[in-house]
Amino acid sequence: METFGGATLVALGLVLGFLVGYFGRRYWALRQTSSSEKRAQTRLEEAEERARKLLVDAETKAAGILADIKSEERERKTQISALETRLLHREEALEKKEVSLHEGERALQTRAENLKREEEELTRLKQEIGTRLERASGLSREAAKEELLRQVREEEKEGLASVLQKIEKERRDEIEKKGLEIITTALQRYARSHVSEITTTVFHLGDEELKGKIIGREGRNIKALERATGVELVIDETPDSLIISSFDPYRREVTRMALEKLIKDGRIQPAKIEEKVEEAKQELNKRIAEIGETAVQEVGVYDLPKEIVQFLGRLHFRTSYGQNVLTHSIEMTYLAAMIAGELGLNVEVAKKGALLHDIGKAIDHEVEGTHVELGRKLLMKYGVSDLVVQAMQSHHDDYPYAIPEAYIVTAADALSAARPGARRGTLETYIKRLADLEKLALDFQGVKNAYAIAAGRELRVFVVPEKIDDFRALELAREIANKIQSELKYPGEIKVNVIREMRAVEYAR
Repeated sequence: METFGGATLVALGLVLGFLVGYFGRRYWALRQTSSSEKRAQTRLEEAEERARKLLVDAETKAAGILADIKSEERERKTQISALETRLLHREEALEKKEVSLHEGERALQTRAENLKREEEELTRLKQEIGTRLERASGLSREAAKEELLRQVREEEKEGLASVLQKIEKERRDEIEKKGLEIITTALQRYARSHVSEITTTVFHLGDEELKGKIIGREGRNIKALERATGVELVIDETPDSLIISSFDPYRREVTRMALEKLIKDGRIQPAKIEEKVEEAKQELNKRIAEIGETAVQEVGVYDLPKEIVQFLGRLHFRTSYGQNVLTHSIEMTYLAAMIAGELGLNVEVAKKGALLHDIGKAIDHEVEGTHVELGRKLLMKYGVSDLVVQAMQSHHDDYPYAIPEAYIVTAADALSAARPGARRGTLETYIKRLADLEKLALDFQGVKNAYAIAAGRELRVFVVPEKIDDFRALELAREIANKIQSELKYPGEIKVNVIREMRAVEYAR
């Protein structure tokens, strides 16, 4: 019984455990199901709340948009109404103007008709008067006109001729008197000393022994100096000095400066001579710029390009019929300024035209063209005023006189050149002959430099040794001599000396 009772209890415990487990799981499952339903319910409620809020916001925004649209519509209706009002007013104004125009047109038409009738009446009256006069005089209209003119001409012929002669004489006398007064005033107010450039420069040595150094062994130093500068040195004529002879003032000045540097250095030899000549050329170019600046400051012209000022400085080393070109140009500037002032014309244009009238002479002879044409191109290249170009381009009648100041420049040129002693024609002819002689030799291929020396009696031609051999040098001398005979006119004879110098240079390092 005890065993049976124990088993019963065990079985009962198992059944109870099974029931407790089963119903526990069911309870837990039901509880979880209830929790999920609650969460779903909560989410649903939250979604509904958000939907209500979104709906409220949408309704609010829709109401605002609707209000804006209504406001814009009211404004647009107001604008349209104002525009319609303006259009109505404009239409009314146009209608009034049209009516006024029609009335004016009718008035003009009526006036034109009245004028036409009056003109016809005047024409009829004129014809009637002419017919009556013809009947009274027995002459036609043309015959009466000719008769009247003939009578007047006969009666007043002598008187008119006398009056015309008197007026012409008074005007001519007045013009001549005024012209002489202006020219005399200009010349009296300006007096400038002229020192005509000659073809030699005297260089004072200070020591007779320096002549030997300058000549050098077998004359190599003096030959090197003459070759580098293109001048002729005359040493034995005057004590303690030598003469630099050349028709080109620029070459003479380069030689003078180079001699000063060589004497100061103390070493006179061919290599040093070439070095000092190059230094002298560079210094002289700087001095040329200073000369040009001094010239423009002297005449009161301050707005010229620096390149033009440099070319003006070159004119200091140019001569025209023995007259220094820069000095001549400065003198012309003063004369032109005074004449323009007396006549009430543009003084600045006249001054610049006179100062720059010979600027083309500063360009080397290798450039083809007259000095007037070269000067025009130079001024236009550097942007000088067209009025200045027009004022300077006519001083040799190469161009028409475009402005009144051109006449003044021509007159000033004639006044400066015509003064007694200002120019010497023979010197200009001599210098031109030497320049033509050098240019003729430079036209041959292979010629490096050509210098006319000994007053044009000798032409030294330096050739490029790489291009001209010894045999070609002999031929070249003959060809140059033949060309001189055929193209140039000269007194006596000219010696053509072709020099071919070969130098071998190497450096030891």
